Amino acid sequence: MSRTFRSDPELTHRLTRRGMLGVAAGASAAALLGAAAAPATAAADGTDAASSAAGRGRPVLPPGRLGIQLYSLRDKVSTLGFAPVFAELEKYGYDEVEFAGYTQGSAGPITLAQLKRLARNHGLNPIGSHVGYYSSDPGAYTFAQNLTKVLDDAEALGLKHIGTASGPFRYGSTVDAWKRAAEEFNTYGAAARARGIKFYQHNHSEEFSFATDNPKVRLYDVLLAETDPHLVFLEMDIFWAYSGQFRFSKRPDGTPAPFEPLDYVLRQPHRYPLFHVKDGVSDPENQYGYRMTDVGDGDIDYQRFISAVTRLRGERLAHHWQAEHDNPTESFTFARRSSEHLHSLREKC
Repeated sequence: MSRTFRSDPELTHRLTRRGMLGVAAGASAAALLGAAAAPATAAADGTDAASSAAGRGRPVLPPGRLGIQLYSLRDKVSTLGFAPVFAELEKYGYDEVEFAGYTQGSAGPITLAQLKRLARNHGLNPIGSHVGYYSSDPGAYTFAQNLTKVLDDAEALGLKHIGTASGPFRYGSTVDAWKRAAEEFNTYGAAARARGIKFYQHNHSEEFSFATDNPKVRLYDVLLAETDPHLVFLEMDIFWAYSGQFRFSKRPDGTPAPFEPLDYVLRQPHRYPLFHVKDGVSDPENQYGYRMTDVGDGDIDYQRFISAVTRLRGERLAHHWQAEHDNPTESFTFARRSSEHLHSLREKC
């Protein structure tokens, strides 16, 4: 698979052990979110000053923090196995992987120890994993049914984060129902913290809807208020957050209730160690407001979003950015092009 590379001092330094020179520049995203964030302050992360002096600007993407949610590559994992997939991700300049199960129908059996070693052999840090929240099956591999096993496996893989992509709807959509779910999340978070792991929840758009018993209350606000910030963390799926903005900027009675997903992060950046970088083309005729596409082909301005977070004091290396597409046309192409685009982004001087 041929690729054209442009030299990038920061990326070149980071990927020297992989024998790479950098990644290609890609098209910048459309300015969906408006003006850029405030000018950057000097960073203490080893960024090459010559890059900014040359007028190109500092790379938006922090070094060593680009990952990919392996759900996006489930077709390749199931047909080729993890080893060829990890080899491709290494070539594309990825640093991390987030699991969506530890087999994903992989061609041939694999143990957790083998999976951990395989990822590390390709320079990929296993950063997190998605696990179910609950099930009616007492033997199910979920937090509610088998918390100890879930945490044992996360520890065996060396994961620093373990979470769920299930919404807190187990008991319904009332305020009290979400308070009850939040207490369970606090329990999982405490058990994870005891092992040096962070428990997190990944959103879809419905989390930004309103409580059925109090339509003035946004359910996502209940989750934030009722979970312990030292125990429960969030992985914002940026695509679904903006879909939530499209769907739920009015209350059920039609009164305005605007919100900006980025503001949630800027108010409490420590609660968002992980992000899903997923792009979409604005489409008001679509029920979700967007049509999902490869990162860089849509209307979400990742130059602004990532810069706004990483420019906060002490936050440049505090977050992990996981590329994702639920149903890519060609998953390796998606992974390659997403990496190229994100590495091409530069902060505005």
